Amino acid sequence: MATRKIVEIDAERCNGCGQCVDACAEGAIRLIDGKARLVKDDYCDGLGACLGECPQGAITIIEREAAAFDEVAVSTHLADDVQQAPKQPRHQHAGGGCPGSMMRQFSACPGEATPVEGAPSALRQWPVQLHLVSPTAPYFRDADLLLAADCTAFACGDFHARLLADHALAIACPKLDNAQGYVEKLAAMIRDGGVRSITIAMMEVPCCRGLEHMVELALRAAGKAIPVKRVIVGIEGNVS
Repeated sequence: MATRKIVEIDAERCNGCGQCVDACAEGAIRLIDGKARLVKDDYCDGLGACLGECPQGAITIIEREAAAFDEVAVSTHLADDVQQAPKQPRHQHAGGGCPGSMMRQFSACPGEATPVEGAPSALRQWPVQLHLVSPTAPYFRDADLLLAADCTAFACGDFHARLLADHALAIACPKLDNAQGYVEKLAAMIRDGGVRSITIAMMEVPCCRGLEHMVELALRAAGKAIPVKRVIVGIEGNVS
């Protein structure tokens, strides 16, 4: 066995919601006795797609001796799942599906909340996607960083004036993007790039809490303490 990155689940923090189970395309995580468990080392690719799905922050990526990731074993494992339960998902949330993907429809805000036509943009840099930005870009030096979930700018009608003004920006999706890569990028921005504070803007849905967990891991990796603020944007646009 070689030392490699692999998922570790804190059973004490796990509440058995099962969101990580749905997020693991390899079927490496199962609910056993009401807790998420890594069922076999060689099913886990160590990339951490499940990190952003855990509302309890119970999942981390560690390095330890483990069997190598085995794509053939995963294919067989998933094929066995289909044969044993062809019509049953590995886990189903109460109400059906991931809470963050639940279909909803609601009325638009009243007219007085509509942004003024031609309102100036508060964006002061490009690119903005966390995968694309350079951690040592000059606009991060001594900057207050707004780390925003992709959806927040669409839900918050006054995003630019309320959240983005006087901030450098990085956007990410903890549900769909590579969480481990983002942790490393954020750590470099904190350690080497000169970011002096972080405001995390996230949606109210559980999967968005992965942003906060990524910042916690990045601060630990960077070995620095900087102020961190959290802003929650509701699906209907309320901000808290």
